[in-house]
Amino acid sequence: MARPGAACPPPARRVMVAARALLFWALVYSYCGVCACIAGLRLLWSIGRRPGETFRWVVRENPPACLNDPSLGTHCYVRIKDSGLRFHYVAAGERGKPLMLLLHGFPEFWYSWRHQLREFKSEYRVVALDLRGYGETDAPPHKENYKLDCLIADIKDILESLGYNKCVLIGHDWGGMIAWLVAICYPEMVTKLIVVNFPHPSVFTEYILRHPSQLIKSGYYFFFQMPWFPEFMFTLNDFKVLKSLFTSQATGIGRKGCRLTAEDIEAYLYVFSQPGALTGPMNHYRTIFSCLPLQHHEVIMPTLLLWGERDAFMEVEMAEITRIYVKNHFRLTILSEASHWLQQDQPDIVNKLIWTFLKEETKRKRE
Repeated sequence: MARPGAACPPPARRVMVAARALLFWALVYSYCGVCACIAGLRLLWSIGRRPGETFRWVVRENPPACLNDPSLGTHCYVRIKDSGLRFHYVAAGERGKPLMLLLHGFPEFWYSWRHQLREFKSEYRVVALDLRGYGETDAPPHKENYKLDCLIADIKDILESLGYNKCVLIGHDWGGMIAWLVAICYPEMVTKLIVVNFPHPSVFTEYILRHPSQLIKSGYYFFFQMPWFPEFMFTLNDFKVLKSLFTSQATGIGRKGCRLTAEDIEAYLYVFSQPGALTGPMNHYRTIFSCLPLQHHEVIMPTLLLWGERDAFMEVEMAEITRIYVKNHFRLTILSEASHWLQQDQPDIVNKLIWTFLKEETKRKRE
């Protein structure tokens, strides 16, 4: 019931809002259907060419040695009281040092931050998390458990469980989306924000509706809305899609990048080849259209945005537009020869840029 005296939107406005919502969902489901048809054609093509290889799926029984490399840190677990979920993370650096919390993207896990775990442990307690549903972290079965407010609450609760009330927060790809949202919702918990290859969420939602080229690049968002079929497609040809994401000329690490070794690839295959290992990660995407756009937008802490210009999934124009939402010092660095997997592609440059930003902010505060 409306409050006495409260103004009601005129009928024309209500009709316009309803029409826009209808158009939006029609677009979502129509594009989902298109992506499904394309995936189905690829499946038929693969079966026609190599029927014996198409359905081969090898579950890796033992982790490669790189996942237990002591130079990366210590494997730890924490159980969150409110959700009851157990989270896995790898921590490097002494307890009591300022916290640097690292949030990975898709399809990745804590190991994507191996270069940063080694680099920043000298001055920080560096924690690389397996997000909800990934790796050794618990994976709730229902997609409703992966709504953005749950993912944001995870980071807040983990921070408190680790004994900290603030951190330097770094996120890449989908982890970048979560990092932006944590910075918006809990600004007191983030001293400095660093995001790699993901724009401010409001920029993303506005840009994708106005630029068909970005809509096409983000087709996997729509494809993942379907149950079970996306997971099935990832397993074909012994996870060929997963391998090509990191190694192909179109989407993989660039020619001048730090290419993944065979052992690095095996680490990814070990994690994602386990039964059910892909459903949690894809569930992150299955609630996004009901959670965006945002009601609150502003980011008030110093922010560094790093971007690989050869990103096959995100158009670089979104990086510059992000500036308008940061109401503090904002630094944008675009690396021309780098891919979407920036912190693995150009680790030395990325680490140097992060150090410069962190030292610069410390110096600015002293002055």
